[in-house]
Amino acid sequence: MERVDYDIIVVGAGHAGCEAALAGARMGLSVAVFTMNPWTIGQMSCNPAVGGLAKSHLVREIDALGGEMAKVTDRAGIQFKILNRSKGPAVWATRVQCDRALYRRYMREVLEGQEGLEIIGGMVEEVIVERGRVWGIRTNDNIYRAKAVVIATGTFLNGLIHIGLRNFPSGRAGEPPSTGLSRSLRAIGLRMGRLKTGTPPRLDGRSIDFSVMERQDGDTPPPFMSIFTAQITNPQLPCYITYTNDHTHRIIRDNLRYSPLYSGRIVGRGPRYCPSIEDKVVRFGDKPRHQIFIEPEGIGTDEVYANGISTSLPEEVQEEFIRTIRGLEDVRINKYGYAIEYDFVYPTQLRPTLETKLVSGLYLAGQINGTSGYEEAAAQGIIAGINAALKIKGESPFILRRDEAYIGVLIDDLITKGTNEPYRMFTSRAEYRLLLRQDNADLRLMEKGYRIGLIKKEHMDALLRKKAMIESEIERLKVTRVKPGVINPVLRRLGGSEIREDTTLYQILKRPEVSYMDIPDSHRNGLDPEVVRQVEIQTKYEGYIRRQIEMAERFKRIEDIRIPDDFVYRGIPGLSNEMVEKLEEVRPLNLGQASRIPGVTPAAVSLLMVAVERHRRQNHRKKGALS
Repeated sequence: MERVDYDIIVVGAGHAGCEAALAGARMGLSVAVFTMNPWTIGQMSCNPAVGGLAKSHLVREIDALGGEMAKVTDRAGIQFKILNRSKGPAVWATRVQCDRALYRRYMREVLEGQEGLEIIGGMVEEVIVERGRVWGIRTNDNIYRAKAVVIATGTFLNGLIHIGLRNFPSGRAGEPPSTGLSRSLRAIGLRMGRLKTGTPPRLDGRSIDFSVMERQDGDTPPPFMSIFTAQITNPQLPCYITYTNDHTHRIIRDNLRYSPLYSGRIVGRGPRYCPSIEDKVVRFGDKPRHQIFIEPEGIGTDEVYANGISTSLPEEVQEEFIRTIRGLEDVRINKYGYAIEYDFVYPTQLRPTLETKLVSGLYLAGQINGTSGYEEAAAQGIIAGINAALKIKGESPFILRRDEAYIGVLIDDLITKGTNEPYRMFTSRAEYRLLLRQDNADLRLMEKGYRIGLIKKEHMDALLRKKAMIESEIERLKVTRVKPGVINPVLRRLGGSEIREDTTLYQILKRPEVSYMDIPDSHRNGLDPEVVRQVEIQTKYEGYIRRQIEMAERFKRIEDIRIPDDFVYRGIPGLSNEMVEKLEEVRPLNLGQASRIPGVTPAAVSLLMVAVERHRRQNHRKKGALS
């Protein structure tokens, strides 16, 4: 048996790297996480917030699997808010403003306190591969052996910062880029592209007139992000809203020639759904104003984050246009905005485990796979860490389907459809979003986390008790009938139509105007608010949920038709050369994944189904002849 230094090496200690390293160590393996600067572990490089539309679903799922992001978010949170309350539960989302310094501190403390995990400072220059399998890594001063390597480098691969027509190599403001590692990945044979993202200026809050802005407070009491949180201890701070105006837009348009985005200096594709202020002014020229969300950076600092004016214009232009904005007329800029270009790996080269198809034991997670956002990165990190550990243990891989988790949607989109722009999660990407609500992430995934070894037994026991209480209460509502004389006064008060005969409480609760607490004697049951919420949602949306489950079951039939690893696409009658090329690139695991490859038609899937069945029968006959 050859000596190894660690079971798993994780390169990078951002949101993906932290989750990958913790998952591997908590599954009983030795893990080393390499970072250029141990003081920037868990750094929130962009806005100081976690969650939001669709993203909170990912965070809750990470939490239910045994990850850390939600717990640290609650410990560092300084404003908690549920978005989309007026809409259905499928699109409810929790957004948490965090104290940037506290988040970094708490995440580092978790890594430092984790048994089996070592933090090593240094620049990783090369991934070493032998005979198609990862061997280890080389830093600027040493070589380390490992059974698996997870690359989670964020924007550091060949990072290039742009401010106006000036640019310089950097992985993040004030930190060097990783150039050797990028060359190493290309040398392995991975196809790589170029993406771009940006950040707005950081402003001195003492120089801002908040009195002319719209104040935005969080919810009271604060809604926890983690299912394991008992209380929020930090003081809660407000955010503020202000807007750009015609004067702002005129200055930006007059200086577009100095924008690296419009002068041709930036070649990478930027995030379509989070454009720079230059992009907004050009693409949405008919809009008289754009919203700016002023977010506090923390409890112990006056610095604020100006969400909505991401820019790479020259410093003097930033000064000029920002001071045209209401409340910011006398603002002092602590740090100027900038754009950053970086290398990424086309994610169709990955398996659903996030292992590369080219190199066994090499996993990629986070922005290196073309995604944008802390939450998308952390989701990939925990999946990569879990699967690296399972592979070392010789156990079956952990793959989440699209009907099981937003994480499943995220990874399937990346490896099947690929991306040429920073990928961001939206609720609209999930076909089964009524099944994949943020409120039921624990019910969906905690048992899986327990089987992997990331969820403790006491937490699993609590989940089973919660499930039993939900089922018991729904059954009680179905069998308990109420007389018109008892319920009609309640229905009249709520503006609903009255009943004429005895009706079950279940049917009463199905009405949109009736809440669980309107049900007679409901307040005496003493049920946990989380149980009550599940009872209410599962009752009111029972028909919709049942239809989505049936739809998922129907589609699962083609998901269960696996495509053999040695299957040959070329030569199948009716498949175009373009389809064959796409199928060969992705190498889908099953017909369901094949059907989601852009350009593969339903007719082509039917042809594949016949060809896969023929292949299966031929192999069966060959085995029979050999025996």
